[in-house]
Amino acid sequence: MFIATNRLFVPAERAEEFEAHFRSNMRTFLPGVPGLLRSTLLKPTKDDQPYVSVNEFESEEHFRAWVASDSFREAHKRNRGIARHVTGNAVETFEHAEDLVLPQQRTEAS
Repeated sequence: MFIATNRLFVPAERAEEFEAHFRSNMRTFLPGVPGLLRSTLLKPTKDDQPYVSVNEFESEEHFRAWVASDSFREAHKRNRGIARHVTGNAVETFEHAEDLVLPQQRTEAS
């Protein structure tokens, strides 16, 4: 698995519009992307933290093909609407090292 993240710094007063635009782009341009397993937008819990976009691909080759695709270009051309909300960003890539998936655990007293 290959994972690409993008940390997106958005002022709190622009967060709602940013989320709506980003969500729309995800739903429009990501379905059907070969090798894309999951796409997630994480919302910060504090004003000084960034949003984090996480895209999980089957392989780095699938990620590179997506970045070179017409779909990617169209989504990012449309991102000009998002760009006015973002004051900074940082793209990072990762290879999968480990997963720990736990069964649902009860949190209430028995």
